Amino acid sequence: MDPSDLEVRCEVNDEVRQLGRTKDMVFDPASIVSYVSHMMTLLPGDVILTGTPGGVGPIVHGDVVTVQVEGIGELINPVHTLPA
Repeated sequence: MDPSDLEVRCEVNDEVRQLGRTKDMVFDPASIVSYVSHMMTLLPGDVILTGTPGGVGPIVHGDVVTVQVEGIGELINPVHTLPA
């Protein structure tokens, strides 16, 4: 697996909302991990948020958001509205 060119996909209810590749990021993944690891200790399970490609839209209670990174896996999150 080459982390410098992986597909990153975000689906809401099985509809593709965002699709990009790590090669199109402003900073490559290795540089981001290096920079962050100089500021803090990274542990297994840590997540570094980097921003997203175009396609952002609203999500509502009952939606299911799936993020997939080619060769790594997927993260599935149901959307729940908090009681007022």
